[in-house]
Amino acid sequence: MKVNIKHKLLTASTLIFFFIIGCEDKLEPSDPNNTGDAVALANDRNVKTTLTGAYDGLSAGAFFGGNTFRNSEIMAANGEIVFSGTFNDVADIYRKEMITQNGDVAELWINAYRTINIANNVLSALSVVNESDRDQVEGEALFLRGVSYFELIKFFAKPYSAGNVGTNLGVPLMLTEDRNSVELVSRATIQEVYTQIVSDLTNAETKLAEGPNPGRATKEGAAAFLSRVYLQMADYANARDAANRVIASGNYSILPTYANCFNTGTTAEDIFDIPVSTVDGVNNMVTFFAPTASGGRGDIEIQTAHLDLYEVDDDRLDFFFADQGTGETRSGKWTNQFANVKVIRLAEMYLTRAECNQRLGTTVGATPAQDINDIIRDRVGLAPLGVVTLADILLERRLELAHEGERLHDAKRLQESIVEGATVYPYDSDELVFPIPQRDIDVNPNLIQNSGYN
Repeated sequence: MKVNIKHKLLTASTLIFFFIIGCEDKLEPSDPNNTGDAVALANDRNVKTTLTGAYDGLSAGAFFGGNTFRNSEIMAANGEIVFSGTFNDVADIYRKEMITQNGDVAELWINAYRTINIANNVLSALSVVNESDRDQVEGEALFLRGVSYFELIKFFAKPYSAGNVGTNLGVPLMLTEDRNSVELVSRATIQEVYTQIVSDLTNAETKLAEGPNPGRATKEGAAAFLSRVYLQMADYANARDAANRVIASGNYSILPTYANCFNTGTTAEDIFDIPVSTVDGVNNMVTFFAPTASGGRGDIEIQTAHLDLYEVDDDRLDFFFADQGTGETRSGKWTNQFANVKVIRLAEMYLTRAECNQRLGTTVGATPAQDINDIIRDRVGLAPLGVVTLADILLERRLELAHEGERLHDAKRLQESIVEGATVYPYDSDELVFPIPQRDIDVNPNLIQNSGYN
């Protein structure tokens, strides 16, 4: 009997002990925001959730949510637009007077590398992704990494057209699969960065499914960005072929009315865009371009020097309007704060194909005259040109894509100077390159600052 009593007492004590331990465990819950790789990348579902986080980084207001496209336009204002806002960091970008502590510059750098880091995390954990859609996940991560590096190299390094790409400094290439690495990486050369971008986007194109797929990477989206990359490199054959692949896919179509391309959700013409809704996302192009009546700040005014570039019967000219509050001229492209940020439209692919065919004397997909007359000019009510020249094509590109974020990069690749009043900025001017953020220079002694900021 005594043995039985002791056994029962021991059993009860043991149960009490384990109950206490169990309670202690419950009193130390894990932080869901700091779960570590073991959880965040442990299975298919978690890796795909992480991939969604990379899209979130890309769509940040300081990145593809609008600021990178705004910066391209105001840096290449050329007397055609005026920035009159009160944000000092943005005004310094407009005046080409950035300092190494510029907050807007730093935010672009931070969000780009945040997106790259998350994409690298996904790429390091592909083995746990379901085999049936592993290629798609890998392709999306490569796409996000490639386009992030492309934006970085365009702003933080000399243009490819300036030459010396094998020695001129680009940006640090963070490609390691060691997610816990604390290596202080030096700046790669411009050529090394472009080689990586081409590799990422080329591989992405082979792995991604065809579109459309609003807000997500697609096969055509990768090809469209490749066409932009190759244009910067003056590789016209590859730029032409990439643009032609998008057009030939038949998955996208030119809208019959130019105005319907903007202030909307995803349209049949959108190859890649950033979704915005009343509950998620931001469209900072509206913030800066739109008047206050449309939810913007009215910080960017369109000048007569730009309007004079259009033919009088061009429908695109009618798309500009007078701000009822100030009388200043605004662009009609950015007036709906809940509309998607348009990143690449199909019209750009026709313009790229036309330019490259014209330069190379080829007719891949169509003649330059067909692309310019039948696609671009016809839609905006303009008569066809009898003879299409390279200058005609470049002007149509400038007007069609006006205030969509390509102006600075086109000026650089075409070696055009930016003229602001009495000041002329050559296409390869130090003032047209962002400084490496001071915060990164301070923590990484291996980073070399851009010329003109020392």
